[in-house]
Amino acid sequence: MEAAICTIVTQFKTHAGKDGSSSTLSKDEFQNLVTSQLPNYVKNASDPGAIEQLMGSLDENNDGELNFSEFWQLIGKLASKQGGFGQ
Repeated sequence: MEAAICTIVTQFKTHAGKDGSSSTLSKDEFQNLVTSQLPNYVKNASDPGAIEQLMGSLDENNDGELNFSEFWQLIGKLASKQGGFGQ
């Protein structure tokens, strides 16, 4: 599990900051991350409307970017779905 956490943090940091703040993901950064790292979990990642909707559901402070805590919600939801756990 430790390796999985390190991978998630590393991927967030790798994709964050290309468009601005190194501690948040812009819409384009988020789309690049899910397209490259979660292609089997986020099937419609190439659809800008789908990315906008997904980001909007995670962006708690409505600043148009995702901090790590907001991004982590997606990881939790995907893991719950993968494991067959109810939400």
